[in-house]
Amino acid sequence: MIARTGFILTLLAALPGCGGKGGDGWTPLFDGKDLTGWHKQKERGQHGDGGQWGVTGDGVLYGEQGPPGSGNGGFLLTDEVFTNFELELSLRPDWGPDSGVFVRTDERGGGWQVYVDHHDHGNVGHVRLETKPYSVPFRPFGFSRTDPNRAALEMAPDSRTGNWPDNVYEETCAPEQWLAAWKPDDWNRLRIRCTGGELPVIETWVNDVKVCRLNTETTPHPGYDREKALEVVEPAGSIGLQVHGGKNWPDGARVFWRDIRVRRLP
Repeated sequence: MIARTGFILTLLAALPGCGGKGGDGWTPLFDGKDLTGWHKQKERGQHGDGGQWGVTGDGVLYGEQGPPGSGNGGFLLTDEVFTNFELELSLRPDWGPDSGVFVRTDERGGGWQVYVDHHDHGNVGHVRLETKPYSVPFRPFGFSRTDPNRAALEMAPDSRTGNWPDNVYEETCAPEQWLAAWKPDDWNRLRIRCTGGELPVIETWVNDVKVCRLNTETTPHPGYDREKALEVVEPAGSIGLQVHGGKNWPDGARVFWRDIRVRRLP
């Protein structure tokens, strides 16, 4: 009986959210109970003073404007800061929210965004530099609903890519590959890898399909100024979950998150 109990405890400790750091280096960031290890942004930013965050009865983290419909958004940030790391999390956004996962983020919510824009002309998995003084979208395509009452999506190029050279991203999936990977109105798994110097390399996957690899040091994006970026980014920062500010966020809509874990890299 003692041996069996020890085996069960070992197994539980290896599961996300059920214990400490595993033998493979992964550490849970959300325990399914409360917001221990997280805090709302400490400084008011362009999206608001933090939004509203909580945990459902079945152990799911959610974010919404606070109060709902107010236009007040913002960020939930990890207490720990990270430089080089790999992050995995599951997400299920309602239709309409403009959200994101931010890496190397400051207390105003500025940093590198991985899009979780689940609305018409939206995108999940590509990258944006998002700070109040300087922002650059690196979004090659987006999706919209073919019918507002159905979950089916159609893809279209982003109109801002007309003057892009071919190698803005070192790697990017085709729209059809993204569409085949995404599960509408269901849980999807997002993986983010952030490595390198002050201007990082950011790689993303949706449900194990490689979405992109962006080298922010060398990208030839015509609207991107490396020197301006260096003035506004940090070499390390929190991981942040976003609730977008403003009136385009549907009243009462939420973004849901679970199974969040991180692994530090050299």
